[in-house]
Amino acid sequence: MCGRYTITITFEELMMRYFADIPSVPFHLPRYNVAPTQMMPAVVNDGRRNRLGLLRWGLIPPWAADEKAGNRMINARAETLEDRPAYREAFRRRRCLIPADGFYEWKTVPGGAKRPYRIVLKSGELFSMAALYETWTSPDGGKVSSFAIVTTEPNGLMADIHDRMPVILRPADEALWLNRDEQDPGRLKELLIPYPQEEMDAYEVHQRVGSPANDDPACLEKVTG
Repeated sequence: MCGRYTITITFEELMMRYFADIPSVPFHLPRYNVAPTQMMPAVVNDGRRNRLGLLRWGLIPPWAADEKAGNRMINARAETLEDRPAYREAFRRRRCLIPADGFYEWKTVPGGAKRPYRIVLKSGELFSMAALYETWTSPDGGKVSSFAIVTTEPNGLMADIHDRMPVILRPADEALWLNRDEQDPGRLKELLIPYPQEEMDAYEVHQRVGSPANDDPACLEKVTG
């Protein structure tokens, strides 16, 4: 799964990376320990150009009784997107990108303890995680737009840490994923593969990343010794 991530660039760098329109709602960057239920920047395409906006992490299906349903839907398995009612329509029509420059995962070690790792690109560059989004309307008419990160089987690097990883898209594939006119599941599924392990790196970080209250540069520090 993917339950925490980082985006440690500035707002200006984010805009330049995606050539996106300025969002109507401001948000704060950098972020060192993003957690579910938080509002985070996402990239969608309106048919003409990319747009940046804030979405709540944890997809709330349109038919959900309340927004708490999203707390259980932070990830969507690539293998079952067409089968799950919560994700089927979003997979065809409402796809987005979640910008990140790292994500955290917990490795189970002998004895049952779990140690957090940060996984990044060796280049240090920003990357895009494939995601789906929906807009839910509450009984009182309020609207909440939310997302789930798509996950796939692990590459060789990740297999030693966890049995799932987020789908990281190549920059050349981002436009296809965002294209609302593209609704061929077969073509879209070709993108939902593990990112090459030789282009990624992982290192152990401090247990403090386990608490969403800790959101500072110390979360990125490598555990040594």
